[in-house]
Amino acid sequence: MPRASEIPSRPKVSTVDVVVVGSLNIDMTARVSRHPLPGETVQSTTALTTSAGGKGANQAVAAARLGARTALVGRVGADAHGDSLLEALRADGVDTARIGRDDEVATGTALISVAATGENSIIVSAAANARLSPDDIAGAGPLIAAARVVSLVLEVPVETVTAAARTAHAAGARLVLNLSPVTDLPAEVLALADPLIVNEHEAREILQRKGFPVPRDAVEHAVALLGVGARSVVVTFGESGAVVAESGRAEHIPGVPAEAVDTTGAGDAFAATMAWRLSQGDALAAAARWATRVGARSVQHPGAQPSYPTLDHVLSGSA
Repeated sequence: MPRASEIPSRPKVSTVDVVVVGSLNIDMTARVSRHPLPGETVQSTTALTTSAGGKGANQAVAAARLGARTALVGRVGADAHGDSLLEALRADGVDTARIGRDDEVATGTALISVAATGENSIIVSAAANARLSPDDIAGAGPLIAAARVVSLVLEVPVETVTAAARTAHAAGARLVLNLSPVTDLPAEVLALADPLIVNEHEAREILQRKGFPVPRDAVEHAVALLGVGARSVVVTFGESGAVVAESGRAEHIPGVPAEAVDTTGAGDAFAATMAWRLSQGDALAAAARWATRVGARSVQHPGAQPSYPTLDHVLSGSA
């Protein structure tokens, strides 16, 4: 197999549908009958599997498979895991020209356990992802300026996310902010989010951190989050679908029935689909309807990136 350095990057284009700024990880996954309690050891029910992951890379691959012209800004180690992640991205047509290599730290790693219910538990070692800096964003300025939508995740430093948000705003790109994991961000970044995307647990944590009362009604979660300053909000509720909110109004988007095998990366598939459809001019609710379909399709298969469908799969309704 050729080394990553020997595989050509996707040719540059004048306009990019989606630029993702975020993390790249090697996912190491063990399936268990149930997640262990503190201090408890449980036996894996299958052999350990290794696959490409990281919220940034997941979003880039998910968008590219749906047909978006996609680029990723990130950082990996100068190691075999970094090589394999770059090879996987390029195989899906993702522009990797702005993914840096770091000689001093390893590629990021995620340790994942997946229970029989399909629910996961994840521990992330940031490694090279923690080295993604505002200087990297400055170097990627022309790429970000060519983007219709810039999607940000929080497995990289806050100052880097802030720099990316400012750069995207200055270039006139729409900013999609997947505030996962929940991190305290400058108010100016939240004010640029259009939309802010979180799941129901993250929504609750954000509201509590900001001192807002947490509503009981699912729809009101999204409306309440408009109070933190985002231009629009999408809150996901798993199989129950999502709620979109903008201009003080909210709409529930029904979920798509699916038998969950593994929920790893489903949120990334949802956010990537939102970014893709928004880059094509869809309204927020229409984009969310697409995203629920893709997210439901992804949970029916193991792994993150291995579970992401092509556009043909989505249109045909095939599992």
